[in-house]
Amino acid sequence: MNLRLATLTLCLLAALPAHAERADRNKPMLLEANRVSIDDAKKIQILEGDVVISKGTMVLKADRIVITEDKYGFQKGTAFAGKNGLARFRQKLEGKEQYMEGEAERIEYNTNSEVAELFHRAWVKSGDDEVRGDYIWYDAVSEKYLVTAGETQAPNTPPPRVRAVIQPKGKESEAERPASRGERLELKGSGGLAPQNAQQ
Repeated sequence: MNLRLATLTLCLLAALPAHAERADRNKPMLLEANRVSIDDAKKIQILEGDVVISKGTMVLKADRIVITEDKYGFQKGTAFAGKNGLARFRQKLEGKEQYMEGEAERIEYNTNSEVAELFHRAWVKSGDDEVRGDYIWYDAVSEKYLVTAGETQAPNTPPPRVRAVIQPKGKESEAERPASRGERLELKGSGGLAPQNAQQ
């Protein structure tokens, strides 16, 4: 297996999830495909047929992956869906027992802009948050998302919509949590206020 191919493929895989498991960087990469084509002159690598790439907790599955390199050395990777389903990635989030995962008919990643794009039937889930749309754009540097719903396919049907589930950030602290029924409510004094009987 060409070492250059492994390096280019890693660029596609490694930057998709934000806050990814850091230990994955030091794990070996495993590549599986029915066919691998490498054209060094045109700077194109193609993996075809039930492609599975894994590195630690990172897994990318697709029917076909094409990796190209421009004259400046930046790579663009494109993973395509096939008969076995959508192109899909999954990776553990750093310091959590949760994963970031996503799927689409086509997933593109550009190492120059560090932008990932998911096209058609796109879905991304990070922990308990998730978003669905026809197109998802994700900037790994600014950690910003753009999601669009696509266009109406048939007349007299409601327009498609973006769907998202966003969980509240963090749990309420004990001080902020309201007392439940029957629970003793403790009142805590403020350091700047003296008790009334002390002032008399």
